Amino acid sequence: MSPADEKLWATLINVGGVFFSFFPALIGYLVLKDRGPFVRAHSATALNFQLTLIIAYIVGSILSVIVIGIFILIAAYVLNIVFCIVAAVKANQGQWYTYPMAIAFVR
Repeated sequence: MSPADEKLWATLINVGGVFFSFFPALIGYLVLKDRGPFVRAHSATALNFQLTLIIAYIVGSILSVIVIGIFILIAAYVLNIVFCIVAAVKANQGQWYTYPMAIAFVR
């Protein structure tokens, strides 16, 4: 895969996390992981971040019985938007990026 194609797919995978949760990262990781190191790294880090957010959403939903859960859900939603956009910009520029606060499930 050419470097331009890798940048395009990495950008789309990161932006897709805003709209479709972990599905673009999972599909991108499974389909494109052997196509190049850049797209593999971005899809793996996006998948790790989205899986971490799922945990945050579950914890926030459980704790929404108490008021703190609502704040956890809002924070997770905002962090998803901000970090996915930052990662997409970095991917489009051809830079490597690792999401902060992401648990490393996939390498």
